[in-house]
Amino acid sequence: MQNAGMAELGLNWRYAAFDVHPAHLAAAIDGAHRMHFVGLNLTLPHKVMAVALMDVLDESARTWGAVNTILFEGQDVGGEWKPLGEFTEVPETTRTHGFNTDADAVVRSIREDLQVEPAAARVLVLGAGGAGRTAVLKLASVGVQQLFLVNRTESKAEELRSEVNRRFSGVAVTVGYPEGSVDLAINATTLGLAPGDPLPFDDRMFCLGQAAAVYDMIYRPAETPLLRQARMSGCRTANGLGMLLYQGAKALELWSGKQAPVEVMRRALEKYIYG
Repeated sequence: MQNAGMAELGLNWRYAAFDVHPAHLAAAIDGAHRMHFVGLNLTLPHKVMAVALMDVLDESARTWGAVNTILFEGQDVGGEWKPLGEFTEVPETTRTHGFNTDADAVVRSIREDLQVEPAAARVLVLGAGGAGRTAVLKLASVGVQQLFLVNRTESKAEELRSEVNRRFSGVAVTVGYPEGSVDLAINATTLGLAPGDPLPFDDRMFCLGQAAAVYDMIYRPAETPLLRQARMSGCRTANGLGMLLYQGAKALELWSGKQAPVEVMRRALEKYIYG
């Protein structure tokens, strides 16, 4: 996806993947910084850990408490900070700037891939971990009408409800399943990644017929058992490919200062993931 986007923009850059142990995250970021990388993406479990390692945090990273995109910046002769990719020679003074492009990507994918407007919607979120927390807080920030939170460990859902109440007091939050219909159900758990995984909800407490649309953050397989059953129940469905695409496109725009070629990136992503 990123290499296809960079090629389309005529950038002489390459995107590569590295396995980094959490204990070595600080050293890895510092190494990339010293080697004059343009930027980095981080995935779990590094996103929260990286917050304390940045020189500067964008409002997005401060708001969601996680960094998934790092922009390396340099200071020009006038004292202005610019993306390192804009310099022909590496400046003497550089810094790390942390962003979070995940949260906006969730809402954009829900809007574009499901035609669901989160504002004033009733939403069930399954999972209150890292991905679930980001989705819940972002949905609350755009004015969702009511949130229903379900997590294997109920205390974690209670903690997330308290955070939403503290930060977005106008949003109604319930820990547990809805009694009536919802506009959207979101799976933010890992159930569905492995063959034979059970569905991520208790079918004694909730049925998919209660949801107008179902979003599964998992994108491989393309259709999880949850999405298959939701489709058979007449729900509109989408997987997490859009979220992956949009967070990556925003990262490329931060690094390059150019508009990302989203459709080129989408085709490359679909070809790579689904063959």
